[in-house]
Amino acid sequence: MPKIAFVGAGSMVFATKLVGDILSFDELNDSTIALMDVDEHRLEQTTRIAEAMVENEDLDATIESTTDRVDALDDADYVMNMINVGGTEPFENEIRVPEKYGVKQAIGDTIGPGGIFRGLRTIPTMLDIASDMEELCPDALLLNYTNPMSILCQTMFEATDVETVGLCHSVPHTAEAIADYVDVPEDELEYWVAGVNHVAWFLEAEHDGESVYPDLREAYDDEETYERDTVRFEMMKHFGYFPTESSHHMSEYVPYFRTDEDTIEEMTGTDYAERMPTATYLEGWQARSEERDDPELGVDLDEVGVERSEEYASRLIHSLETDTTRRLNLNVSNETNAIESLPTDACVEVPVLVDGTGLRPCSVGELPKSVRTFPQQHVAVQQLVVEGALENDREKIHRAVKQDPLTAAELTLPEIHEMTEELLTKNEAYLPALR
Repeated sequence: MPKIAFVGAGSMVFATKLVGDILSFDELNDSTIALMDVDEHRLEQTTRIAEAMVENEDLDATIESTTDRVDALDDADYVMNMINVGGTEPFENEIRVPEKYGVKQAIGDTIGPGGIFRGLRTIPTMLDIASDMEELCPDALLLNYTNPMSILCQTMFEATDVETVGLCHSVPHTAEAIADYVDVPEDELEYWVAGVNHVAWFLEAEHDGESVYPDLREAYDDEETYERDTVRFEMMKHFGYFPTESSHHMSEYVPYFRTDEDTIEEMTGTDYAERMPTATYLEGWQARSEERDDPELGVDLDEVGVERSEEYASRLIHSLETDTTRRLNLNVSNETNAIESLPTDACVEVPVLVDGTGLRPCSVGELPKSVRTFPQQHVAVQQLVVEGALENDREKIHRAVKQDPLTAAELTLPEIHEMTEELLTKNEAYLPALR
């Protein structure tokens, strides 16, 4: 009976999805699930739904709820991390300050000024969690869901002894989209994907032993299909491979799509009509935050049941606990040289074999020349951010922002420096003590 701690469990919709995933396995539905959050109201909401799942399905799981991280982590076997550090103020700064200078971020949680500063404000708390885990549950596996995925996981690899793996749903979501675009059953699509989180590529995608890329290229020419995923189809057309992150995300990882409003409007397709504009994630997050603060739960507890989603976490835990072999796309250290064209100290997203013996990253070799520079550039930025945070080096943070592709496409070096200084000043209370 493993103990699984959820740190940041006040993210009700996502946390309860993961709880339901775990409880959906017969071998895991007697687990102890320790829910932890600093927000008592949101924690209570998640706890009520989790308890209803156990009661309605007549399961043997134990649900614990606490605002004390030490209690949640004590003797845990697995730790799910889904924290959000700082709340609204720094998030607004990360989007609105760059917007004032002309850097138009739609999401701002992975790279760019938004992703960099989100990483900086989250790293100190991640290190605190690691310190607690090293004392309270040194053999536990940390499953990180918090963005920026690569920056946070690389920090854990370099600065802690905690075994860490990063989980993201972008690969299964993209597989679902590709299967839809080429009209094949999703469960029959075979694929091989590698890169870094949110900037990985479907190197192979096959159905019945045949590549679906010819059909994907035909889908590009179908206006209705193209309008559903404009940026990703453009990236495939010009660079040969379909990327793993959605169009509104992908648009801010490269310098081609967000430097003027006309291009943003032109690339806004039917599925992303409300997502491509600047600050769309911030505004949606604020609206959802207000809903979560509503004293009414908004869920019929009598109807709550257990379902299994596409998320990897429960499958990963099930494989480790039952010695069931699976291949999952996970974020791991490149210390085994899984991707030869990226540094061995980078965080990479690659196929990983998982069973009772642990996690074994698959060897991908070199990424294709046409796309390898994209993750290489992002890894360089991520490494500067991690080094800057761990060494309290203000200059490395400046250099990281200056190497961001979208920022560099929009601003001069003096403008980037001024923008970064403003972000450092406004968010000082949430950041490491940079010199």
